[in-house]
Amino acid sequence: MPKLNRKMLPVTVICFVIVALLIVGFVIWRTQNRVQIEFNIHINKEAIYLSTYAEPPQFAVWLENPKNGECKQVFVTYRVSRGDWEGKADVPVALPHWVTVFRGGVKNTRDEDEIAISGATPKDEYFRVRAEVKPGSEWICWIEMNLAGDYNDYYPQFNRITKEEDEFSCGQPALLYKVEVRANQGNQYVPEIALMSLWEEGKNTLLPVDSTITTAQNVFDEISINMIKPKPIIINKNNIEQQDVLKNNE
Repeated sequence: MPKLNRKMLPVTVICFVIVALLIVGFVIWRTQNRVQIEFNIHINKEAIYLSTYAEPPQFAVWLENPKNGECKQVFVTYRVSRGDWEGKADVPVALPHWVTVFRGGVKNTRDEDEIAISGATPKDEYFRVRAEVKPGSEWICWIEMNLAGDYNDYYPQFNRITKEEDEFSCGQPALLYKVEVRANQGNQYVPEIALMSLWEEGKNTLLPVDSTITTAQNVFDEISINMIKPKPIIINKNNIEQQDVLKNNE
């Protein structure tokens, strides 16, 4: 019996190697002709410490199809997504445009391929999130950001002229970053601040960024968007094949 085991050992090893190679080959094959949009954001900790509450910013990331206006969420901080404001009612003033797009009747996809991720606000300086899209497709990438307690002379905690207090402590208005991209592997983009987003009289108002916006422009001090090939993954825990979103400091 021991002699039989020794004879079978090489065959077993060969079979194991063949199976392993087949698995690796299958995983690599699955990444062919696929592309992900990767968002990389560096959060300026100094700007956060200078704000009244020294808490990380609230922000959302999403994609818009320029042909039909459909939007797909990529990431939104938990507090905004769930309306968890420590006893306060929902606070649309934090990210007004995201609220308008995803809660205000704007046409959104609702099929099985859509994945909306919400998570705790990143406490590290670096944030990364990916969303898989069709190769060669075109998108408008949006990022909306607000840092609570980021006051300045134009957006004070208490306005001595109007005698009004910043009820929700939002400070300077949310800023909208925007860039149009084509999902071809290797393409790189840098979004720029396009607008400031305010919640006025129950609706979202978009205005050009002017001199009233100061330190808010420094909260995200580096943003890049890259078109990359998905990394081979043997086991996909989420059982998602068509759209895979990876987040936070890989």
